Amino acid sequence: MGGGERGRGAPVRTVAYAASGIVLLAGCASMPDNGDLRGVESTPRQDAQVRVFAMPPSEDATPTQIVQGFLEALTSDDPDYKTARQYLTREAARTWRPELSTTVLSDGPGAQADRPDRQDTGSLSYTLTGTKVATVDAQQSYTPASGSYDELVHLTRDAKSEQWRIDAVPQGVVMGKSDFQRNYMSVNKYYFAADDAGSPPMTVADPVYVRSHVDPTTQMVRSLIEGPTAWLDPAVRTGFPEGTALRKGASPLTPDDRGRLTVPLNDKAAEIGTGRCEEMAAQLLFTLRTLSPAVDEVELRAGGGQLCSLAQEGAETVATRGALGRPDYLYFVDGEGRLVRITAGSGDTEPAPVPGALGEGEKALRSVAVARDERTAAGVAIDGKSLFVASLASGSSSEEPVLRSTGETEEDRLTTPSWDAQGGLWVADSDPTDPRLYLLEDGEGEPVQVRTPGLDGRVRAVRVAADGVRIALVVEKDGRSSLVIGRIDRNGGTGERPTVTVLDPRSATPELEQVTAMSWAGDSRLVVVGREQGGVEQMKYVEVDGSTPDVPAPAALTGVEAVTASEDEQAPLTAYSVDGIVRLPSGAQWQKVTEEGTAPVYPG
Repeated sequence: MGGGERGRGAPVRTVAYAASGIVLLAGCASMPDNGDLRGVESTPRQDAQVRVFAMPPSEDATPTQIVQGFLEALTSDDPDYKTARQYLTREAARTWRPELSTTVLSDGPGAQADRPDRQDTGSLSYTLTGTKVATVDAQQSYTPASGSYDELVHLTRDAKSEQWRIDAVPQGVVMGKSDFQRNYMSVNKYYFAADDAGSPPMTVADPVYVRSHVDPTTQMVRSLIEGPTAWLDPAVRTGFPEGTALRKGASPLTPDDRGRLTVPLNDKAAEIGTGRCEEMAAQLLFTLRTLSPAVDEVELRAGGGQLCSLAQEGAETVATRGALGRPDYLYFVDGEGRLVRITAGSGDTEPAPVPGALGEGEKALRSVAVARDERTAAGVAIDGKSLFVASLASGSSSEEPVLRSTGETEEDRLTTPSWDAQGGLWVADSDPTDPRLYLLEDGEGEPVQVRTPGLDGRVRAVRVAADGVRIALVVEKDGRSSLVIGRIDRNGGTGERPTVTVLDPRSATPELEQVTAMSWAGDSRLVVVGREQGGVEQMKYVEVDGSTPDVPAPAALTGVEAVTASEDEQAPLTAYSVDGIVRLPSGAQWQKVTEEGTAPVYPG
């Protein structure tokens, strides 16, 4: 991920202390003492254990050196940006708020002196420039961005010391893409689906970016307690009472040698019951599970005493995650149009027809979806006109279609369906004269037309997340197809026909011109097949916020028409390509399952 990316400026020397894992950015040592800054050299990716710190301004540093030194200091692992503040005047250091935002540029920011001939006046301005890639807001939420970056930095020379310092600086921080990838990491924090009445409740992942070498455990605990990001907030709830925070003066949070993490809270949490406390602890355990050092148990304290204690295995009884579900089978359509299956994760290559009508071949199918409990399935007829639902039980029958399309061509009819965690069946009708998105509650009854304000185009593919809160859609308009993530809103009381709406759709693949296939591949991750403008087809992982995870892309595969993955990351990625149905076991190359099959899917 950009480890070799370099800025456009002069090389920056580093002094490395390998034994202690520290790299000092000797920013002023090799900087020019006059002229424009063409770009701030991005620091190469370092080992995960290496921490990078900036050098303070040198005596009699020139304005150019002050600006470059400040920008370098923004990329260091200094927890409170103390070194960066040394490049500012006292008043500017007091009012600068680096935590408000992070702007990510394609390369390190360039800086141009507006009037270099005015240096003798004791006042000088530089314009910072670059091409925006993304922003991270005060809630640590990532959003792809584009366009130019253009911000002003003003310097003044102190009358007594005659030292140059920055007295006007943009709020937040700015850095190049490779520095961002070295400094930050994406971590999921977990909340509960607000509409989930089940027991245990379903968790929903909320990805945020935190500074990877600046006490990420404490950062994530604070972020979790403060609440979900603005986009997800309307659809989730938290176990933490309003006003809850870490106890004032709490030291950095670190698990002990047994993996037990003690979290001291303020008195807002002091009166909660055991059930609520265990929900809070489960949220913490799910959130911290990928961090190092490992957290195996959480103890919550408030009001001078222990509230509760919960271990990792106990968290899975308090709440459930989509990734905790293990699929029993991989399903696909065989050469006779029947729904067949093989045991998930096995080396089987001999499929067996599923029990019931869809496995008997009475109705030839082109695409299928299997409910998450693997007791019911839905199939679209080979001409795309009709959607059938049947039980996966011997002797079951398939009645009349639950939905029909009147699109003129096969490509302009029903998409592959998708089941949500509540047993609802989602499908889109791609008829260009009347495109619609439908939900069939419990897979039957009168279809509910789903409202899609803000969605510009017709839906060509549908996948609902295991949490039932988020939905991934491939939307086509003017020959371009893109992947968007929407938030599902359900309204309607007992006995009322619900109103279902997909709200606030946001792009997850802004760089792709065409998306041909996609599937959920984790709590907040999808696998996507598509191509950039003028590029070739590629398969890659993307996060729901539009960022690219720091994981290897799947091995190349030619002519992919469909792809399926499970939220259970242990289940092998499976695709339908020119070679038939193939799967990608962990640490291996693509392996052929069968040439006589299409439309592979895991439950969901």
